[in-house]
Order: sequence, then structure tokens, then C-alpha cells
Amino acid sequence: MVEFPELIPGLPEEIALECLTRLHSTTHPVAARVCKRWRQLLQSTHFYIHRKQTGYTLKAACLVQALPLHSGSDAVKPVASSRYGVTVFDPLSRTWNRIDPVPKYPTGLPLFCRVSSSQGKLVVMGGWDPVSYSPVSDVFLYDFTTQSWSQGKHMPENRSFFAAGELNGRVIIAGGHDDSKNALNTAWEYDVSKDEWTELPRMSQERDECEGVVIGSDFWVVSGYKTESQGSFEGSAESYKVGRAEWKRVEEAWRVSQCPRSCLGVAEDSKLFSWTESESEPVPGVQVGTCRVQLGESTFVSGSAYQGGPQEFYLKEGQTGKFNKLDVPDEFRLFIQSGCCVEI
Repeated sequence: MVEFPELIPGLPEEIALECLTRLHSTTHPVAARVCKRWRQLLQSTHFYIHRKQTGYTLKAACLVQALPLHSGSDAVKPVASSRYGVTVFDPLSRTWNRIDPVPKYPTGLPLFCRVSSSQGKLVVMGGWDPVSYSPVSDVFLYDFTTQSWSQGKHMPENRSFFAAGELNGRVIIAGGHDDSKNALNTAWEYDVSKDEWTELPRMSQERDECEGVVIGSDFWVVSGYKTESQGSFEGSAESYKVGRAEWKRVEEAWRVSQCPRSCLGVAEDSKLFSWTESESEPVPGVQVGTCRVQLGESTFVSGSAYQGGPQEFYLKEGQTGKFNKLDVPDEFRLFIQSGCCVEI
């Protein structure tokens, strides 16, 4: 590999840095092969923070989506299988791509795994082994610059159907249930840079099948149910702020008996609502199997009008815009289980 004494020969370092900052994220894997200095810079946390502060990152939707099952004929549209992979949707170029599978699970991601992000990396956690259906505590990180997966430190305990989200660069998980299907009130924080888990204060109650969302500087865990009331979703929620000694419980934050997973939305006044029942922001053709990902000022939503119906995909640009139907290639017109925003 060629080595240059300067970032870009003939240019002052600060100007060279600004030139590299403006490279589109999709060019980083190639640019990292130019020389050792470029590779070290492009893969550094400092460079990522600089790009983020100067507004040159890309807010992409990383989606846990069913993989196509081809019949062998290119003329036949692919149908969804029970295997899942990661699809990346770029809202600016409206392009769709599928990233390489996790080496440990080459045929498909753990079922019902949760996804979040930190420092431009995609974080995949937990779920069920796609072959044995046993709960797993695996953590995987995808680096978009190197286009490669790495394995992180396992979650402290197996858990399924938990809330997850990113707050101040760290991933928070809470609730769900253990191997014996006992609902959990425990919560943990994952520091990606240190590859360390830290236990957080416990929530006021157990919350299985809850949903997580970040509102301002707080991480919210919405609804869920206790072990003894399986399937009876709570109307309450709890919020956590970094450094706080306990969770703040909020009553009547969600409609009782409604599962919040995938349909949870946050209005401009920070109140919670369901995308499938919204009158102020209706999404045509989306009632079942919904998935919503906030991409800065834009919002991505997918789902179908009825159980087993065709998947529809929409994007709303800006807070006051309308949902516009997306033109999606056939191989990506499949069910989306969950998703998150990754600022690449």
C-alpha cells in the first residue's frame, strides 16, 4: 500500500481533511485502500464525529428484511422466505442494497433480532438461532467503511422481544423475556467503542414485547406486559436519561391492549401514537406488519393493507410533507420485520 507523508500531496492538512470529509460514504471502502493514512483516518472515531458535525453523514435505513426465495426462473417474482438479512435504503438516492450475511449465520440472521446503531455502525443483537430456534445473546457490528462484520461482547443474558435504541452513542436494551419466557424489568447499556456492557437501574415493572424509542435526550420503553398477564399490553411507559438513578414512569402513554412493536410513532409534540391508527398522518395501504424508521427529517414506513397482502413502502420528507409511495425493486418488496437509522 502506498504511503504519503501528507493526506493529499500539495494541500494543507486542514483542506485535505475537508476534501476527504466530503467523500460519499459509499466511496469509503475504496478510498481506505489508497494509503495507510487514509485508511486510519476513514476508520477513526474522530473522522466520523467530524463528518457528523459538519453534516456530511448519510442517514440510511437499515432493515431486517425477509430474503427472497427464487424459484429458479428470473421471470418469476421472488417471494419471502423465513430467512432474514439486512437491507440498506438510501433515502437520498432512493437506492436499495443488501449487505453480506453475518459469518456466524450465513443463511440468515437470528429470528426476531433487534437492531440499533452507534458511531456509524449497525448493531445486531439477540434473537433466536434460525435453525434451533433457541434464544441467543450474540452481538454483531457492521462497519460500513470496511464492509465487514465483527462480533461484539455477548449480551449479559439471553433475552427476546426487548426494547433497543441508541442514546448518546450507546445502545440501551430493556425488558423482553428470558429463556423461560419470564418477562424482564432489567436494562443494560452497551458501549460500542469499549465493547462493554453496564447494568442500568431496573424499570418499575416487567415489560415483555415492549418497544423502545428515543425522544429528545430520553430513551423510552413503551407498553409491554408482565409474566402473569401475557399478551395484555400495558398503557404505561418508562423513560431513562443517562446518569439518572431511576426510570421515570408515565401512565396512559399508550393505548391499553395494543402491541407497540413496529407501529409506534412520535408526534411533533413528543406524544406517542400508532401509525396504523393515525388520523393526522395516515399512511395509505399500511395497516398490518408495519415498520417505521425516522431518518432525520424524513420518515420511512412499510407494511400492508391486510394480513398476507403485498408490501407497500412510503417516504415522507420533512415534518409537514406527505407520504409518497416508493418505487421498489421486486427483490426488496418483501416483509420488513424491524429497522433503525444508521448515520453512516
